[in-house]
Amino acid sequence: MSNEQAEADAMIAAARAAAAGGTKSPATAGSEAAKPGGTAAKPSAKTTGDIENLLDDTAAAVSQAQIDAMLGNAAKPPVATPAPKPYEFDDLQGQPNDEPPHSMDLLGDVELDLRIELGRTVMRLEEVLRLRGGSVVALDKLAGDPVDIYINGRLIAHGEVLVMNDNFCIRVTELVGSSARPGS
Repeated sequence: MSNEQAEADAMIAAARAAAAGGTKSPATAGSEAAKPGGTAAKPSAKTTGDIENLLDDTAAAVSQAQIDAMLGNAAKPPVATPAPKPYEFDDLQGQPNDEPPHSMDLLGDVELDLRIELGRTVMRLEEVLRLRGGSVVALDKLAGDPVDIYINGRLIAHGEVLVMNDNFCIRVTELVGSSARPGS
């Protein structure tokens, strides 16, 4: 038997031993096949393609077993994960505040821009240039209509114009809610 034939016989024996669950390494199987009267199986009449497929399958199985052994996956049982618990929220109620509320004195020095609007009109620049002392400007509101009260540019109330001790005054007749304010 030629040297190449002995090597082929050794590889086939190693593949069959691995496929049958044998533990012989290819080197051990090859050395037994090389001995005269060795215990390695004789090649059968299988085609070369069948032998190559068997060797590929065996190599893949051995490679996966080696990878599992290296990673330690073969001996580890599957780990059971605990069931998830629902999240419990902390008490969202605030603690009572023992501190007395601040008085309105904190706002005593705050300055606000108060504006009373009797009405509006639209004029061209030419009309504005013709204004002189004694000119009359017509507004969009009628006499007796409520005036608008603005603080810092926001409409906050409606009122009526009064004269008291020769001074103009405004009596607030209606407070405007935040939903009725323009821009809110």
